[in-house]
Formats: sequence, structure tokens, C-alpha cells
Amino acid sequence: MPTSFHPLGLEGLILIEPQIFTDSRGYFFESFKESGLRANGIPAHFVQENHSSSTGGVIRGLHYQRAPYAQAKLVRVLAGAIYDVVVDLRDTSPTCGKWIGIELSASNRKQLYVPTGFAHGFCVLSEQAEISYLCTAEYSPQAEGGIAWDDPTLAIEWPISNPMLSARDETWGAFKPLPAAEWQG
Repeated sequence: MPTSFHPLGLEGLILIEPQIFTDSRGYFFESFKESGLRANGIPAHFVQENHSSSTGGVIRGLHYQRAPYAQAKLVRVLAGAIYDVVVDLRDTSPTCGKWIGIELSASNRKQLYVPTGFAHGFCVLSEQAEISYLCTAEYSPQAEGGIAWDDPTLAIEWPISNPMLSARDETWGAFKPLPAAEWQG
């Protein structure tokens, strides 16, 4: 079943749009197909799935993991809508320090592949949202890193100005590029 793969403006970042089959019973689509991912430049082997539920006005992130626990992610929304943001942290990348934001929702069914070397976060646009994301490495607290959601050097255009944050997300500092040894898995 055809799925569309759209490279975005940051190397390795790919928007995935499944073909949706609808009829009077509802709809069907392939949400994950390893051979399709590999054929489109996504070599990821996923080992952990995370599921989060958040209320409107929440920002989660911007998070990343350092090697040897660096994580690539495949993100999708199961209910509601989010503004998903990724920041290129790779010190060797020509787009280091650049970001992209995109709306993912249960209704548009788009997915985002985020390679290692990126920080990831999202803002909940709906009253409630449920997000599922596959990861290529297991979570490791000692490998965790983050960036302040409102870092002035990044100037991310979030759709809200006064989000609800976790205590941890309130403590992240300024953007700093990651050396290749810290993001290559």
C-alpha cells in the first residue's frame, strides 16, 4: 500500500503520509511497515514505544538522548492535535540550530521520523492529545538532555506563550550543538 515520504528542510527529517482507505465502515491504513521505511531511507530498528496523554496548552520538550542511547523517533498522534517541533543539534550539520514545526493530528494521520541528533518536543493544540512514538533506543536517565522551550537563540514560533511545563522541562538550559560522538548511535 503506497505511503508518501516527504523529506523536510533538515537532513534526515521525514514526514510520512499513509494512504487512507475509507468506506462506510470507517478507515484503514498501514501505520508501520519496516520494509517501506527502509526503502525510503529510514534504517531505524525500533525497540521501545512510548505513549503520552496531555491536556491543551502543554508543551513537552525539547528532549534528546546522548549516545549510546541516542534515539531516532517515529511520532504519531492517536487523538487530538499537536504542534510538533524538532531542532537540529548535530554540530556537523549545515542546519545545526535550525528548527521545524509541523501539525500532527489524529485526523491528518501524518507521522514524523526524527533521526538521532535532534531535540524533539510538542505543544498540545486540542483539549487533549494522545501521542505514540517508537524509539530506536531505550530511555536512559543518564543520557537525557534538553533545551528550554523558549530559548531565544532558536526563536521557535510556538502557538502559545504561557504553556504548562513539567518541573524537569522548566530547568533545561540554552541550545548547544552536540558533537557527533554524542548523537551518533
